[in-house]
Amino acid sequence: MRTEPVLILTGPPGAGKTTVAAELVARYPRAVHLESDRFFHFIRSDYVEPWKPESDEQNRMVMGIVAEAAARYAAAGYFTVIDGILIPGWFLEPVRDALRDAGRPVGLAVLRAPMALCIERVQGREGAASVDASALEQLWLSFADLGAFEANVLESDGEGAGGVADTLAQALADGRLLI
Repeated sequence: MRTEPVLILTGPPGAGKTTVAAELVARYPRAVHLESDRFFHFIRSDYVEPWKPESDEQNRMVMGIVAEAAARYAAAGYFTVIDGILIPGWFLEPVRDALRDAGRPVGLAVLRAPMALCIERVQGREGAASVDASALEQLWLSFADLGAFEANVLESDGEGAGGVADTLAQALADGRLLI
């Protein structure tokens, strides 16, 4: 049975989370990449945009389901990565705690790239709805000063996804990302 931690890969929009997660899981013979944002899209009625104040109950429910799914995949022997905007003080701790309660070790990696690059990447995504730069800036600032989690930051501005995945794999193997 695999004993790798469930990896929470977070950071602001445009930092490269999904691309790096795909690179990383491709290195494992059994791996799962859970894109947490997709879980919100499963709601077909009574959906509330997750950034609105009235979405709190929905957001907690969705992130609880993400954590449960990740724990189940990990228990089945899959290296599991949760990719999403899990901001400390908001989604990160409840997901971490649910994984721990399920008996799973937890790793955390926060990808950060310069704000201008993140905004450029998000606004340049093909087929994506236009996103307000001020909203992106607010999300970026949520990852600017992480206190105790600062040791889990990987700067992703000059390195390609493969290089960031290499660094991430090594940090994970060394146990430096455990929380």
